[in-house]
Amino acid sequence: MMEYDVVDTQISPEGRLDVLSQAEVGKLLDTSQGGLYKVFRNCSLAVLNCGSLIDDGKELLERYKSFDISIIQRERGIKLDIRGAPAIAFVDGKMIKGIHEHLFAVLRDILYVNEQVTNNPRFDLGSSGGLTEAVFHILRNADVLRPMISPNIVVCWGGHSISREEYDYSKSVGYEMGLRGLDICTGCGPGAMKGPMKGAAIGHTKQRITSGRYLGISEPGIIAAESPNPIVNDLVILPDIEKRLEAFVRLGHGIVVFPGGAGTAEEILYILGILLHPDNAEIPFPLIFSGPSGAHEYFEQIHHFIGLTLGEKAQQRYKIIIEDPEAVAREMQENIKRVREFRKARGDAYYFNWLLKIDKEFQKPFAPTHENVRNLKLHRNQASHLLAADLRRAFSAVVAGNVKDEGIRAIEQFGHFEIHGDREIMEPMDALLASFVEQSRMKLGGKAYLPCYRVVK
Repeated sequence: MMEYDVVDTQISPEGRLDVLSQAEVGKLLDTSQGGLYKVFRNCSLAVLNCGSLIDDGKELLERYKSFDISIIQRERGIKLDIRGAPAIAFVDGKMIKGIHEHLFAVLRDILYVNEQVTNNPRFDLGSSGGLTEAVFHILRNADVLRPMISPNIVVCWGGHSISREEYDYSKSVGYEMGLRGLDICTGCGPGAMKGPMKGAAIGHTKQRITSGRYLGISEPGIIAAESPNPIVNDLVILPDIEKRLEAFVRLGHGIVVFPGGAGTAEEILYILGILLHPDNAEIPFPLIFSGPSGAHEYFEQIHHFIGLTLGEKAQQRYKIIIEDPEAVAREMQENIKRVREFRKARGDAYYFNWLLKIDKEFQKPFAPTHENVRNLKLHRNQASHLLAADLRRAFSAVVAGNVKDEGIRAIEQFGHFEIHGDREIMEPMDALLASFVEQSRMKLGGKAYLPCYRVVK
């Protein structure tokens, strides 16, 4: 096996979490099934791998098998004892400041979710309202809900494996939004998640905005494949993909979607499924699809797929803007003003979108097992927002089989996921996924892609 440069170190927290109880330390170091060590170790390794081109969770964990992280209790507080960390996280032997902060964000969120959410009877995680409350409390504990700020957060979605042209374009859009005082929230990884943040950081600097926010929202299953990029200054780890997606739409005041692969299609289907719910018909939520001139065909394919599966009503909930970063920023800025007026008139919070109705079908954690994928209801005989929920799950399974450690291992053991459904839904889905493969949108670094799925018509 190839050797990789590693570093051993000890670091102390700065600010919060400088003391932990013995019970908390015990949970974090517990390697049993109910313990937190595995998720704590794997998320920490992902954070330390910032800047790497690995987008395979299984490969990352196998590359740094000797990596270990433990907690030292001292009279003055705690230290993290780190062994075998990727050398990319250090400069002249000292851990990069942003990575240092992200490590303690991981520690904060894993402890909070376990102690205050998962095992707390006050949260009814079997109800839609209880799940939303859980998301709210996780975000509040992470100190990312800012009540005194007028709406200005733009969520940017898009692929981690994109062309240089598409990356530069996402950066240009971020720059134009930054010049207009808009903050950026993404999935925190590379590609279209990093570009808008980098552009906005330059725009904020030009406007002498020193409080610019670059929020990164992740979850344990995906973080190893999408290590937080170095611009993220607020990192939050939600416990699963469904709560991560809900955090995006509750926090954000509008969404820009850049080109991407299966994960981006999952995100598009998630937000469209929510906006198609009858209770959300009057709620303003700007949604823009945008890319450079070379992405015109990509968005035509997405638009066509949405029309064939969810219908014209879904197509009316977004606007496509090609090769015009200024237009994207202006459109978003104007529509966020409408969001502000709407929430002000109805007494809804600027910092958390309580009024948005999210059906429980979009909140229930979906385990992408072979049986669950086979049982998805991909047929037309149901409300369009419910079809969107299961289409979202199908693309989520493809993401799991592509880059998540457990998903990759399941494919190795049991073979391809089989996605069943009506022919008029399966054929456009198969064509869309095939186009992602052809355009190298499934893997980083030009690696050959081996499909993890089979569409059954």
